[in-house]
Amino acid sequence: MGKVIAIANQKGGVGKTTTTINLAASLAALEFQTLIVDADPQANSTSGLGYNPKEIENSIYECMVEGVRPQDAIIQTDFPNLNLLPSHIDLVGAEIEMINLQNREDKMKNALDSIRDDYDFIIIDCSPSLGLITINSLTAADSVIIPVQCEYFALEGLGKLLNTIKIIQSRLNTQLAIEGILLTMYDLRVRLSNQVVGEVTSHFQQMVFSTIIPRNIRLSESPSFGVPALAQDADSKGAVSYLNLAREILAKNGLMPHEV
Repeated sequence: MGKVIAIANQKGGVGKTTTTINLAASLAALEFQTLIVDADPQANSTSGLGYNPKEIENSIYECMVEGVRPQDAIIQTDFPNLNLLPSHIDLVGAEIEMINLQNREDKMKNALDSIRDDYDFIIIDCSPSLGLITINSLTAADSVIIPVQCEYFALEGLGKLLNTIKIIQSRLNTQLAIEGILLTMYDLRVRLSNQVVGEVTSHFQQMVFSTIIPRNIRLSESPSFGVPALAQDADSKGAVSYLNLAREILAKNGLMPHEV
């Protein structure tokens, strides 16, 4: 049964979509069957892999609200071992449409349960909010990765997110674990970046991944080409960092990577 990992932080601009696409691509490159679930109405993971959200017929929205089978919405990407369950702007309305439904927090879990055996990893790109879609994502997940950017307001809102995770652990998903806190947008030349790394590491200790994601032009520009950084420039610092993160997650889960 595949492991479901949500990438979550209600703060925008911390690298959730970049992490989703590049971590998933790295796991796929290491020969693990991987699915990206785009659970953000902005559909950046969908467009970042080269698909126009406006042309998507079935998305995670239809799976959650209308009961469409995920198998009928999943796209086989151009990258070996990597599939996509896309998003659509309609997902914005899903929270309102689901508000009166029974077990509304379980809609994504119910959808993903039918395909978990088809994948080694399912990576969910959460929206920058703590609304019903993100709660669905965390209820469906086995663990959560929290990206934190190496900038001034790095820890802002982190307490609120951790509190939300505790509530979900106590009420909706007792098995939810924190896979790790991921430091992103690190710039070696900026003293503040080093201060944030020190602050987050001393505060959260073992919860912080050893791998730190640097600021990197390939990570920034690859979505405009509709590819992960690994496909654009496998030797770039960004691509190498996400490969290292994938290896770290595999080791943490007792799995051996198939080397690329």
